[in-house]
Amino acid sequence: MNIAYRIALVLGSVGSALATYFWTDGRYGATGGTILVLAMVVWAYGLVGLLDAVRPHAPRYAAVALPVFLYGAMGGAAFGFQGVFEDIFTQSTDASLAALAEHPFAANLLLWLPGPVMPISLLVLGVVLARIRLVPLWAAALLCAGAVAFPLSRIPRIDVIAYLADALLVVAFVAIAWSPNRALRQNKIASVPVIQQVEAVAPAGKEQR
Repeated sequence: MNIAYRIALVLGSVGSALATYFWTDGRYGATGGTILVLAMVVWAYGLVGLLDAVRPHAPRYAAVALPVFLYGAMGGAAFGFQGVFEDIFTQSTDASLAALAEHPFAANLLLWLPGPVMPISLLVLGVVLARIRLVPLWAAALLCAGAVAFPLSRIPRIDVIAYLADALLVVAFVAIAWSPNRALRQNKIASVPVIQQVEAVAPAGKEQR
């Protein structure tokens, strides 16, 4: 992964944690919601890079995981927008949920279905990373723990568990982003001989002409 992907993985998880800090009675509000929306965009970019590194070792998983992750990130952003609009239009939690209940198709497609997709995807990612040994096992374990703790905090809106889940994910992605694992190095090195071969063949072709 290049430096931009690594930074995005860290900033995305940190941004999600920062959004939780602005919770008010379990709601993001305008500030937290804005931070969450931006964090989801950055996090999704970083996950694209991580899945590129995973692809040579688990191509089928990477092919399926990318659109699923993007859908989950969209769901996270949708909850951020919900917090922004609740704050802007001074709507209570009950009023917001009642309004969503009048539009079940949109609510399910944009909020309730993609909502759990992100933590489930992170859990599966942690298992895959542990299996292919792309990152240290302890980092993959932290990612799985954070993924499990995430819905346990968001569904009942428990601040302490939310902070714990966010901290686990931040530490996990910092470790993943800056892992010295050989597999990440090999992804970069593997492309060097191919380039060298092309450069070596090109002059030979010119000489034959």
